[in-house]
Amino acid sequence: MKRILGLGLLVCFMAGTALAETKTYNVDGGTISGAVVDGIHVFKGVPFAAPPVGDLRWKAPQPVETWPRTKVCTSTGPMCPQTKSSPLSIYARAPEPQSEDCLYLNIWSGDTAAGAKRPVMVWIHGGSLTRGSGSGSIYDGASLAKKGVVVVTVNYRLNIFGYLAHPELTAESEHNSSGNYGVLDQIAALEWVQRNIKEFGGDPDRVTIFGESAGSWSVNTLNASPLAAGLFHGAIGESGAFFDGMTHLSDSSDALPSAESMGVAIAGLAGADSIAELRDLSSTKLLQIYSKDIASGSPVFATRPNVDGWVLPDEIRNIFERGEHNDVPVIVGSNTDEMTSLTAPGRIPRTVEKLTAVVEERYPGTSEEFLKVYAAASDSEASGAYLASLRDIFFTLPMRKWAQRTSAGKSDAYLYSFTHHPPIANSAYFKSFHAAEIAYVFNNLERLEGANYTTEDHALADSLSSYWVNFATSGNPNGGTLPEWPMYSAERAAHMELGTTIEPGEDLLKDQLDFIERISKGNE
Repeated sequence: MKRILGLGLLVCFMAGTALAETKTYNVDGGTISGAVVDGIHVFKGVPFAAPPVGDLRWKAPQPVETWPRTKVCTSTGPMCPQTKSSPLSIYARAPEPQSEDCLYLNIWSGDTAAGAKRPVMVWIHGGSLTRGSGSGSIYDGASLAKKGVVVVTVNYRLNIFGYLAHPELTAESEHNSSGNYGVLDQIAALEWVQRNIKEFGGDPDRVTIFGESAGSWSVNTLNASPLAAGLFHGAIGESGAFFDGMTHLSDSSDALPSAESMGVAIAGLAGADSIAELRDLSSTKLLQIYSKDIASGSPVFATRPNVDGWVLPDEIRNIFERGEHNDVPVIVGSNTDEMTSLTAPGRIPRTVEKLTAVVEERYPGTSEEFLKVYAAASDSEASGAYLASLRDIFFTLPMRKWAQRTSAGKSDAYLYSFTHHPPIANSAYFKSFHAAEIAYVFNNLERLEGANYTTEDHALADSLSSYWVNFATSGNPNGGTLPEWPMYSAERAAHMELGTTIEPGEDLLKDQLDFIERISKGNE
């Protein structure tokens, strides 16, 4: 596949391009201009918050700094500091410029006229909350903008820079909170959209957030956070949600240490006795410490949002269970072969005997039922059953819960299963792998190399992108000649199969999900 993270530059300027420049637009901090590309107005590297550097490292995002002259925004900002993916990973990307000064967003709009009032789609990228950026070429919003929406992609702080909690940081905060800086960056970007998107033809009363993997985790977090109330009106989660136990700021459990204790531990690895000393360390040094910790096999630090009493007043599952989430319509779903690209081949049991041992270690007394539910009667079926169970634990079940909790409120929920096998190298193994749907959602198949896309692929991309745009427009994915997508409800657990065929179904993997949900509760 083509490398999907766009080239980032440290400043926002015209880099020798011959593209037509736009008029100027007034935004927080000053005026900007962009470029017009194939009829789409494009703005890249627009700052939405002050650089979180120096004393602002590990603080909530601050207002943008003003600039005196028009900023020409035709080049993306740098990626937030991050480590590389393994070169063997399907997600490995070429290195790009990085900086802690990374809080930038990008905009695509087909009509910036006053009063255009186009629906807005804000994309939150994935990458385990540890890597990635909003500037990946596969996230280019032009194709969606041509269908009538304004697309915004955002950066947010990652890994140790975005999720480090510490008692000193908590004491600094007027909200007695620390560690959720990546979430606060996303909220700051949504607040920027509310204040400024009219300038680009967008409707601040029709904002849909969407994301995949860690981006979907983030959408799920924003769906639960009271700080994000009113900042969006629809949510699309692709393969990721937090409906299991969560880390708390200062309280530990038998299973999870507190976020503050993990921060203290990482500071110890850095040889720092205070936050001031940690702030004195370079971003390169901090990434080295973080990388060694992650590679240790028993890391002391986990990159996740925490229950801090401010950004998250409780665990997300409890907020949804009580109906206290931001009640907006959702599209949520996952892929049928999520784990093929996420599981090291050496860790996959290849025989029924080894699979039984793995299941008994994790869920004692359940292996006999497991083998029946996942149809693992022979050694040839063991690896597939194992990957399917992980898919359901980490993806399919959480997305069903999200649909269930939403439909129990006032808003509509639409569940999907992406089943298509993109024609990439080794497609027979990867099948509908984790993140396979993104290029189809953005209708950007031409931005990926090494795949022999067919008419069928392009038709699917046109349909998926249209479903997503319809949802952003009205809160309902249906419209035009698209196959009718039924709502998920307690009475009808409907979903849409998005693949070679697009057709509705019911009770997606019900036996498997009910089994996983039951045995998981016994291990909480």
